Amino acid sequence: MTRIKRGVAAHKKREKLLKYAKGFKWGRKSKERLAREALLHAWTNTYVSRKLLKRDTRRLWQTKIGAAAKENGINYARLMGMLHKKHIELDRKILAEIAESYPNVFVKIVEEAKR
Repeated sequence: MTRIKRGVAAHKKREKLLKYAKGFKWGRKSKERLAREALLHAWTNTYVSRKLLKRDTRRLWQTKIGAAAKENGINYARLMGMLHKKHIELDRKILAEIAESYPNVFVKIVEEAKR
C-alpha cells in the first residue's frame, strides 16, 4: 500500500482552526491546542446565546407592548386576550414596533380590541 503524507491536509486543518480563533486573547489565537479548547467553549456558548437572544427579544417586545397598553388603560394580558378573541393576528414583534413608532395607530388597535 502506498504511503500517504498528511502534511498539507494537517496544515490546512490547523490554519482553519486558527482562523476561527482570530481575535482571541493570548495564546488562544496562535497555539493550536489552546485555540481548540477555546473554540469548544466558544461554540457551546454561541449555541446557548442564540436561544437566549430569542428569549430576551420576546421579553423586550412584551415590555414595550405592556407599557403602551398601560398608557391606554389596559394591561398586557387583557390586551393580548382581546386581540386573540377578535382574531386580530398581529404578532408581538409588529405590535411592539407599532407601539414604539406609531402610538396613534396602537391606540386604534387597542380601541378595536376593546370594542
